[in-house]
Amino acid sequence: MFRPDEAIHAFRLIRSPQGLRLEGVSIRYTAIALLGLQAEAPEDVRTALHGQSPADVCAGLIERCETSDDLGEVALTLWAAALMGHSQVDRVLARLNSLDPLHGSFPTVETSWALSAMVLLDGAADASRRMAERLMESFDQRSELFPHWPAGARGKAMRAHVTCFADWVYPVQALAAYAAKMCDERAKDVAVRCAARMCGLQGHAGQWWWHYDVRTGQVLERYPVYAIHQDAMAPMTLFDLEDHCGVAHHDAIVKSMQWLASSPEINGSLIDSAEDVIWRKVARREPGKLVRTLQASASRLHSGLRVPGVGKLFPPGAIDFETRPYHMGWLLYAWRGDRASRLGGSI
Repeated sequence: MFRPDEAIHAFRLIRSPQGLRLEGVSIRYTAIALLGLQAEAPEDVRTALHGQSPADVCAGLIERCETSDDLGEVALTLWAAALMGHSQVDRVLARLNSLDPLHGSFPTVETSWALSAMVLLDGAADASRRMAERLMESFDQRSELFPHWPAGARGKAMRAHVTCFADWVYPVQALAAYAAKMCDERAKDVAVRCAARMCGLQGHAGQWWWHYDVRTGQVLERYPVYAIHQDAMAPMTLFDLEDHCGVAHHDAIVKSMQWLASSPEINGSLIDSAEDVIWRKVARREPGKLVRTLQASASRLHSGLRVPGVGKLFPPGAIDFETRPYHMGWLLYAWRGDRASRLGGSI
């Protein structure tokens, strides 16, 4: 999924009647790919990047970010540059600071990426502390979840109660790293509690559900279930939590991987060996995002209200035949080192 002529990854790979086709480009996904490639053998990295070096690809991202107003692009590029000790890390740090992530209206996910990047930098302790405090102030003590928008940000009022899977993955990951570096017990407590809550909500077959009610900590809408959540993002965060805070959730990781190997919704797997790809998700057979919209609207009226019968009217089982390079990036990042051996051969 790397485009060597432009030194950037595509936005996605899709299956079409004419075969597999690349579409678009993505700074975010390229930065995540670089994060995942950091622990890989140099010869494998050069193969993945068509002979180019990670430092040169990162330099291209840094140049692109200097005109970007997208905090996610800038934060992920800073994270990749900081991890590899890139000589131009100060350039992307300056761009991140100009976007003012400490006070701006940016989603929880992007704010968390900025904290993960800042934790790696020397001399950024004060900025990291203030960013961590903003995330911790956003943490809902009742539900033990994070909102989609952190404290002080302006989100959509009608969906203010809706939080998604990514809204626990990235703040838990960032706060766990921050807690370890700064010996911050409050950050550790928040990360541990949120991870425990989400593991308690995991589906019986290992699914990580998609939408939750931040007021109550209950599932709002289960589908889609994404492959990247199962084999990359959940294991990544739970392993990071174990490394930084000493709390393990191996059973949840094993169940997560087992779903990807054998998904009851499709009586099979999203792993397509013939095409050498893992497809993106299992979704409901529905027009657009109908069920998610209905459940968000109903629960807005009352936290316990749900639209009945959606499982029969719109059963899960539709496969999204696309994949994105950040899946492979987080997959490599999640399973770096000896992490698989911790599970004792359970997967």
